[in-house]
Amino acid sequence: MIGYSTIGVSNMENAKQFYSDLFADQGASVQMDVGRIAFIGTSPASPMLAVCEPYDGQACAAGNGTMVAFAAQSKPEVDAMYNKAISLGATDEGAPGQRVPDRFYGSYVRDPDGNKLCFFIFG
Repeated sequence: MIGYSTIGVSNMENAKQFYSDLFADQGASVQMDVGRIAFIGTSPASPMLAVCEPYDGQACAAGNGTMVAFAAQSKPEVDAMYNKAISLGATDEGAPGQRVPDRFYGSYVRDPDGNKLCFFIFG
């Protein structure tokens, strides 16, 4: 069910190297690098760890840059998951939309406790 989880970092190059090396024995490597975020795993179809510079520009800290992402099967499912979360009391952090042309469609919410969630599909 989980597609990827993010952790905030202060140095992208060091973080990509550290996690790629750490998980190399499991066959993991950088699967996608789009600048301020890079996805590390064995394939985009399997759960991955993403390292990122926090979107708000603040220093990374536990919780800032941390998010749990849930894979969907289609763009309409991303939309439906986002709308259901909002209906259950989540707050908007980014309506459904194409984030990386032809590569990533997603939406973002914060649950009632403030935890950031993403619903997404690659491709």
